[in-house]
Order: sequence, then structure tokens, then C-alpha cells
Amino acid sequence: MLSNTLKNLVIISFLFTIQILKGQSGMNFKSKNIFDYKVKDISGNEFTLEKFKDKKILIVNVASNCGYTRQYKDLQKLHEKYEDKLQILAFPCNDFGRQEPGTAEEIIEFCEINYGVTFPIMEKIKIKNTPIHPIYKWLGDSELNGWNDKKPRWNFHKYLIDEKGNLIDTFNSGTNPLSSTIIKHL
Repeated sequence: MLSNTLKNLVIISFLFTIQILKGQSGMNFKSKNIFDYKVKDISGNEFTLEKFKDKKILIVNVASNCGYTRQYKDLQKLHEKYEDKLQILAFPCNDFGRQEPGTAEEIIEFCEINYGVTFPIMEKIKIKNTPIHPIYKWLGDSELNGWNDKKPRWNFHKYLIDEKGNLIDTFNSGTNPLSSTIIKHL
């Protein structure tokens, strides 16, 4: 027969486990899955990335006045060719060389007029300067994403997420969106 102290310990452990499973523990557990995060599009509409659960996601930090800005054209081609299995999310950022100074309206107009962009442009965020957007904290922290500590060093750095919300690869700014190193994952 169990003593009262041991019984109480078992009950407390059981209740604590239930609280954790329900997410009510009050403790700050780190997420291992990107689908847990909310983002806003450039118009301010908020949603979780779980919306794209059945597709791979290519996350790109973008800027309108960068030497890599022409990659918008190939991002659009990639979107058109693989939209059934890939979701591109472009995050404007002014942290690298102040190359995205525009307002939301200016960014959208630039992307539509110059590159015919139809994939989602997200709200303008910070990646290098504080406060760092939670998505980019996750992307650049191996404790959160499982393996990668590489942070963007410039505009048009790319991260590829699989259909289960796991980070599977990163690509530097110079990697063209239509490159075989990206396409092979699709």
C-alpha cells in the first residue's frame, strides 16, 4: 500500500502532466514547430502558419532597393510553377543597408507594378535589430527549430520549411529562387 506522501506525489505529477498537455502550465516551453506562430500580412491580417500545413513554405526577407531585388521576378516564377506544393512568404525588412524604407502601401505597389507579385507579402519586420520578429527568432535558433543557428546576413536570405513545420534548409542571398538547390526539395 502506498503512503499518503507517495500518493500525493503521484497525483501532483499526473495533474502537472495534464496541465502541460493542455498548455496551461504557465511555463514557457519553447516551440519546435513553426505552425505555432502567428504572422500578419502587409495589410495587417493575422493568421498562423498552420494555414499552409500541406505545403512547403519558403520564407524570404525582402527589400525593394537591394541588388537582389530582381529575385522577386524568380520568386514569382517559382510561386506560379509550384503553388500547389509551395507557399512563398516575403517579409520586408529595413535592417540590412536600410534598403526597404517604404510604407506598406509603397512596398505592395512596388512588388505588383515591377514584378507582378501575387504571393503573400507580410508586414514589415525586424530581423537583425530589436525587437526581432518571433518567426526569425525561430528560424535562427537551433533550440527552437531543431538544428539551425544561421541568421540572415543580408536581404533575400531564404528558409525552407516542410509540410510538418520543420526547417529543412537555408539558402544565402545569392541563391536564385529557381536554383536546383531549392527545386530539389519540391
